[in-house]
Amino acid sequence: MDPLEIARWQFGITTVYHFWMVPLTLGLGPVVAIFQTVWVRTGNERYLRMTKFWGKLYLINFILGVATGLVQEFQFGMAWSEYSRFVGDVFGAPLAMEGLLAFFFESTFLGLWIFGWDRLPKRVHLACLWVAVAGSVASAYFIIVANSWMQHPVGVELVDGRPVMTDVWAVLTNNTAVAAYTHTIFGALGVGAAFLIGISWYQLWQRRRDGIDSVDAEGRVVVGEAPAVRGRDAADHGVWITSLRIGAVVAIVGFGGVAITGDLQAKLMFDQQPMKMAAAEAACQTGTAFSVLAIGDVGATDCDDVVGLIEIPGVLSFLAHGDFDTEIKGVNDLIPEYQEAYGTHLPDDPMLGERAGDEITYVPLMAVTYWGFRLMIGFGALAAFAAVVALWLTRTGTVPRSKRIMQLAIFGILAPFAANSAGWVFTEMGRQPFVVAPNPNPSGVDGVFMFTAAAVSPSATAGELLFSLISLGTVYGVLMVVEIVLLTRFVRGGVAAAMPDLHREDEDHDASDGDVLAFAY
Repeated sequence: MDPLEIARWQFGITTVYHFWMVPLTLGLGPVVAIFQTVWVRTGNERYLRMTKFWGKLYLINFILGVATGLVQEFQFGMAWSEYSRFVGDVFGAPLAMEGLLAFFFESTFLGLWIFGWDRLPKRVHLACLWVAVAGSVASAYFIIVANSWMQHPVGVELVDGRPVMTDVWAVLTNNTAVAAYTHTIFGALGVGAAFLIGISWYQLWQRRRDGIDSVDAEGRVVVGEAPAVRGRDAADHGVWITSLRIGAVVAIVGFGGVAITGDLQAKLMFDQQPMKMAAAEAACQTGTAFSVLAIGDVGATDCDDVVGLIEIPGVLSFLAHGDFDTEIKGVNDLIPEYQEAYGTHLPDDPMLGERAGDEITYVPLMAVTYWGFRLMIGFGALAAFAAVVALWLTRTGTVPRSKRIMQLAIFGILAPFAANSAGWVFTEMGRQPFVVAPNPNPSGVDGVFMFTAAAVSPSATAGELLFSLISLGTVYGVLMVVEIVLLTRFVRGGVAAAMPDLHREDEDHDASDGDVLAFAY
C-alpha cells in the first residue's frame, strides 16, 4: 500500500464530506436572515415561523459542518507535513483571517442569535444573525483564497526553494480566487434553494394527503385547517408555499450566476492550467471542437484509448477565448511542454522515499475530469429546470397530490449537492500531479509548484494512514447518520417542532419566560 494514495483518499473523503455542509450553510443562512428581516419589519407571523423552522435546520447543519471541518487542520500537520512547510508562509495570513476574524464573528454572533430570542431587542437580535451570516461568507472567501493560490500562485517569491509572500493583497485579490468564490456562492444558493423546494413540497403534499388543503373546480387551492394538529392551520400553508416559491426563484438566480461565473472560471483555467481543461474536454489533439461524448479507459491518464463520439466544432474555442476559431492545445501537445518545463521524473530526493525517480504522469485521470465537469453542469442545470417546473406546478397555490412527484422533489435536493461535489472533485483532481500548480505565464509566478508526491509526510506509514482513514471514515459515517436523523425529525415535525410554544393559550410568541434552549436544540 502506498501511503500517498491512502493519504489522498483520506483527505478527499473527509473534504468532500465536509463540503456537503458548507454550501448548505452558505446558501441557507442569507435566506433565513431575509425571512427574519421581513418578520421584524412587518410583524407577519408567517415569516417568524419560517425563520424558526429553517433556522433550526440551519443550526443543525452548521454544527455538523464545524465538527467535520476541524479534522482538516489536523490532516495538514499529520499526513501532509511537507505540503504544510511549503505553503505555510502563504497560508498563514488568509487562514489566520478566517479563524480570528471570520469564524470568530460567525460563531460568537450565531451564539447570540441562538440564545438571544426574546432577550435581545428584535433589531439587535436580527443584526446578530446578519453578522453571523456575513462571517460565514467571509470565512468561505479566505478558505478559497488559500485553495486558489494552490491553483494559481501569486504574490510570492522563491527563497531557498520555498515561496515567501511578498504581496498579501495580490494573494487576497487573486483572479482565480475571485472567480472561484463567486462561483461557489452562487452554487451554495442553489443548494439552499433546493433544500427549501424539496422540504416545502413535502409539507404541502402532506397537507394535501391529509385532506387539510384541497383545490376548487378551477384548480385553485382551498386552504384548510386541522385544529386537532398543532401548527396545521392556514398560516402553516403560507409558510410552505412562500418558502417553496422563494426557493425556486433563488435556485434560478443561483444557476444563472453559476453559469456566468463558471464561464469566467473556465477561461482562467484554460490559461492557467491548460492540461486540466484539455483532459476535461478529452481534447487529445489541438483543435477547436468541444466533446459532447467520448469513451475510453476509465483509469486512463493518456489518450491512447479515448474516442470522441460526438463533437461540436468551435465550441471549445468559445469556452476558452470567446471566439470560434482559436485552436486549443490538446493533451498530446501539452505533455512534451510539461515534461520540458518540469521534468520527466520526480527528483531523486530521499524525502520522496520509494517514489523518488518515478516517471511523472502529467495527465490527470481523464474519466474523473471529463465526467466530473459534465456532471457538475448536468446536475446544476437539472436543479434549475426543477425550480422552473416547481414554479409552474405551484402556480395554483399548492402542489399536486402525486406521491411520485413529491419523492422527486425530495430527491431533487441532492442535485445541487452533486453538482457542487463534482465541481470540487474536478477542480482538485484535475490539478494532479501537482498539489500547487505551476503557472509559467505573466499572471503567475514561474517556478512555484509542488508535486503531490512530495507533499505527503515522509514519516507517515501506510498502516498509520490506513488506521486514520478507517477511524475518520467511521466517525464521519456516524455524524452523517446523526445529521440525517436530526434533519428528518424536524422536517417531519414541521413548524411545530421548531416552535414548541406554538399556539399555547397561556403564552405568546414574544414571551420572555420560554425555554431558549428549545430553539437551539
